[in-house]
Amino acid sequence: MDKLKKVLSGQDGNDDTNVLEAANRASTLSWSTRIKGFAVCFVIGGVCAVLGVCLLFLPKIGLILFIVFYTFGNICTLASTMFLLGPLKQLKTMCEKTRAFATILMLLFLALTLCAAFWWKNFWLALVFCILQVISFAWYGLSYIPFARDAVLKLFALCIK
Repeated sequence: MDKLKKVLSGQDGNDDTNVLEAANRASTLSWSTRIKGFAVCFVIGGVCAVLGVCLLFLPKIGLILFIVFYTFGNICTLASTMFLLGPLKQLKTMCEKTRAFATILMLLFLALTLCAAFWWKNFWLALVFCILQVISFAWYGLSYIPFARDAVLKLFALCIK
């Protein structure tokens, strides 16, 4: 009855909430369900990445299968953390000052890998983007470990000298 009143009065649920807040409210999963969702997505991501590496050596279609499975695996792995934190907090965390650039690069290389493979049909460019995807995903992951990126930069500086 309240919904009917809101619709008839022109207040059909268009509060001052945005889509992210609505998604966050809708994600009221129990802790055990969150852990199971995380584990399932993470395992699917890992299996896809390993399967992609195994399919890399097939003639003619191996490279494209590798790119597709590896990219899908990265997307699943990234989505798995949304089960633990919730979508709103995960997106806020991804856009924090310390990791915003790494997030942009990671998502950009995910998209460019798929564009190079399917739209431009340039498999070598897709492979380059896939390698950059691996590097950007690792750099993004290191942003969650305090001082890890500084340590990696110092290690590379020592190797260059």
